[in-house]
Amino acid sequence: MAKGIREIKRQIKSIQSTRQITKAMEMVAASKLRKAQEKAQASRPYAEKLKEVVNGIAAATKGISHPMLVTRPVKKTAYIVITSDAGLAGGYNANMLRAVMDKIKASHSSKEEYGIFVVGRKGRDYFRRRELPVVGEVTELSDSPSFADIKSLAYSAVSSFENEQYDEVYICYNKFINALTQVPTINLLLPFAGPEAAASTEVKASYEYEPSPEDVLKVLLPKYAETIIYGALLEGKASELGAKMTAMGNATKNASKMIGELTLTYNRARQAAITQEITEIVAGANAQS
Repeated sequence: MAKGIREIKRQIKSIQSTRQITKAMEMVAASKLRKAQEKAQASRPYAEKLKEVVNGIAAATKGISHPMLVTRPVKKTAYIVITSDAGLAGGYNANMLRAVMDKIKASHSSKEEYGIFVVGRKGRDYFRRRELPVVGEVTELSDSPSFADIKSLAYSAVSSFENEQYDEVYICYNKFINALTQVPTINLLLPFAGPEAAASTEVKASYEYEPSPEDVLKVLLPKYAETIIYGALLEGKASELGAKMTAMGNATKNASKMIGELTLTYNRARQAAITQEITEIVAGANAQS
């Protein structure tokens, strides 16, 4: 009985130590989440305004053309997949990777038909284990990434489409709703909607472009694509921290529940041991008398 009590006591101490760690990780994630959420939300108006300008130029100018506006027969597809470097974030990575694999299986019959640009060690290791074509990667990002951190990957993905290495590009990330909800999202990044689709865009003002609308669009379109990729990264980082905070919060609650159950078991075992000792003492006294 004494051995069982000592074992329960060791279990309680072990879970208490784990609870301290998960509680600390929850607090760290919560402190970082606010900043990441603000950055993600701040990037949205910029991307929307840039989209408005691009659509405005395309709608106001007839006969404009650009490789990023051209829809061509799809022979090869690129996927930009945003995951995390570390785990302990609940279903954050698993849900995203499952959605990407479902999309790939539904759209392709051969590995030659697509390439994957991946952000985060979790995604990179997942695709490498399955021997899928990873053509670009970025890892070891901070919790507050800058555009410079993914500039090379974004440029590589966009230029690959312009050079017709890929005929379409998808951006795959977890969209941040709140700390409890992150939605795996797969959006078509390239090609953009052409002038015909932009014709319905309301032009709020008339502008003169120097040197020409075509030259302005030539500069803006790659920047716009890279801005969308960076915005998706910020959304993903906020989602990661939200998922991590929630997961660690749940782990802390579960640890507290286990400690309560083990403490009750410990008290019952201790009470039984004391009762047994008293019974043995009384029995011994009666035997002597």
